[in-house]
Amino acid sequence: MFFVDTLEIEGLGNRSYLAGGPRAAVAVDPPRDIGQVMAAAARRGVRIAFVAETHVHNDYVTGGLELARVTGARYLVPAGAHVSFARTPVADGDTVTVDEGLVLRAMATPGHTPHHTSYVLAEDGRGVAAFTGGSLLIGTVGRPDLVEPRLTEPLARAQHASAHRLADELDDDVQVLPTHGFGSFCSSAQAEGDATTIGKERAANDALTLDVETFVTQMLAGLDDVPAYYAHMGPANAAGPAPVDLTPPRRAGGEEIASRLAAGEWVVDLRSRTAFAAGHVAGSFNFEGEGKLATYLAWLIPWGKPVTLLADSPEQIAAAQRELVRVGIDRPAAAATGDPAHWVRPGEQLAAFPRARFADLADVRERGDDVVVLDVRRDSERAGGFVTGSVHVPVHELHGRIGEVPRGSVWVHCAGGMRAAIAASLLDAAGRDVVAIDDAFGAAAEAGLPLTRTDRTG
Repeated sequence: MFFVDTLEIEGLGNRSYLAGGPRAAVAVDPPRDIGQVMAAAARRGVRIAFVAETHVHNDYVTGGLELARVTGARYLVPAGAHVSFARTPVADGDTVTVDEGLVLRAMATPGHTPHHTSYVLAEDGRGVAAFTGGSLLIGTVGRPDLVEPRLTEPLARAQHASAHRLADELDDDVQVLPTHGFGSFCSSAQAEGDATTIGKERAANDALTLDVETFVTQMLAGLDDVPAYYAHMGPANAAGPAPVDLTPPRRAGGEEIASRLAAGEWVVDLRSRTAFAAGHVAGSFNFEGEGKLATYLAWLIPWGKPVTLLADSPEQIAAAQRELVRVGIDRPAAAATGDPAHWVRPGEQLAAFPRARFADLADVRERGDDVVVLDVRRDSERAGGFVTGSVHVPVHELHGRIGEVPRGSVWVHCAGGMRAAIAASLLDAAGRDVVAIDDAFGAAAEAGLPLTRTDRTG
């Protein structure tokens, strides 16, 4: 009897899988911190005989090479992927036997990348699961615009064809097990639901219900921003990622933290946005450890800039390290935990700024106070409606565009509060008078704030 264990890669919105039989298994698209995969194999009492990559990833650094090295597994990588390390190249139709009666077959499914490959697991000759990577996702497909602009439309067409190939060759009850689609920006739209099958996708997935011209037009019109750090992930994966070092970083006191800030390094506070607003090291930035830390920190930070982490506890630092290595931020320069009062030099005070709700903004506007309302959501979110008169700078562009924010008190908001907290910390570090709106955007209309609505082209 086969098994499939789903490994959630929290923060990045991806999944990895361990699948096999009573003695051996294959790991599909493993994260860089391979401990989670090793633990899953240990719980099952199986040997990892194969590690399989569906493609050279653009959104995270793979742990496949290291997992194969540590376990002695054969490392299956699509033959069309240009990589600089030894591996077992797989082409369409190639098979390997994972365990008795369990065969893994490679199926070429280009679209997310030109070399993208899905893997179909068959038990006693009958397909039971398809590991579809960035090809067929839950209700959508992987985006086609991450490789090269001139390939975007051809790859979108290839996605449509690959989805149809999967649907044509596999039975309705075959599980569809994608890597992307659970919050990852590698997905062309966000997945709806938690599990699916070929039959369910055949009935509901646009790639399988729309003709190719309509599908391609709609997909290309709906593509959103690409995180800046994606440009570094593919080359890192093609070169062969180094093993990670998750030992605790050196401890820093107030003097060192101040020196690092003065040198232009980033000091990142992982505490909750509530705690940060109440008291923080002036000049530090707030990326909540419980939020999408890896995505947004890697998106905003100048690549290669040293980063010092501040947190409530060593455990929070360790969790952040584990998440950050997945996107190539390998070693914090230093770290500090405990009482924030110890993170500043003797005699210095912590900085602070107020938090508010949309109802508070409505009151301020009603009084006639002249404030700047800054919307830091993405373009696609703003197209659905925005506070009339607000200024728009997406949070991932704000660090380089703070000079464009009008003078005055800045009330900053996003869709729920997390990105507004990041933006507020950037503004506060730049010396701006800021108020962080910690509220769901739906509360803006409820508070009586006038909204303007547009479409994607308006």
